[in-house]
Amino acid sequence: YTCGPTVYGFAHIGNLRAYIFADILKRALIYNGYKVKHVMNITDVGHLTGDRDMGEDKIEKAARAVSKSAWEIASYYTDAFLKDTKDLNILLPDKLPKATDHIREMIALVAELEKKGFTYRTLDGIYFDTAKLSDYGELAKLDIEGLKEGARVEPNPEKKNPTDFALWKFSKPDEKRQMEWESPWGIGFPGWHIECSAMSTKYLGQPFDIHTGGIDLVPVHHTNEIAQSQGASGVPLA
Repeated sequence: YTCGPTVYGFAHIGNLRAYIFADILKRALIYNGYKVKHVMNITDVGHLTGDRDMGEDKIEKAARAVSKSAWEIASYYTDAFLKDTKDLNILLPDKLPKATDHIREMIALVAELEKKGFTYRTLDGIYFDTAKLSDYGELAKLDIEGLKEGARVEPNPEKKNPTDFALWKFSKPDEKRQMEWESPWGIGFPGWHIECSAMSTKYLGQPFDIHTGGIDLVPVHHTNEIAQSQGASGVPLA
């Protein structure tokens, strides 16, 4: 599984380096006789301008800047990304699922976490309680106590821990989003991290063998993927 692009703008050379790495790994496995099933997601909703659930949706912001719809922006930059990968001779994945096509799976995953006691509700969404996992942050070697001591004022003062993250965000009463869905908790949109967990396990099961992505995603995104996937299933993610 490869964490794919957030399609609100053109990919830069650092973004594309991560996909070249995954392609070299895939080709090496195939060359050595392994059968490879490769899944890469397209994030077309829910990735906010601040990675820790702050700011506005990157795609809705980009759409507003050029007076286009969020759906048009996502489609345009998805096509641009795929052209880039073709120009770089990167093999296409077997599956290229879009986040907006998997809202049902994300809601089901949040519901499972709720059933197992990992969630709580705030005014702006449903959050994952990272204190419920003894090994939260293990991949990134996070200093949880240090983060607590150095925590600045959170944009959501209702968060129980600085590392807690949104699973489902509520649409604001005074604004009409272009991308929003009904859920058991109210109208809103998925958190950025829940998308990868839902799509990777749908197409690969859990645990699967290898997860790749940009190194900048390790401290927050990959760490939170692991937390919610393992919290829901009780087995490793990858």
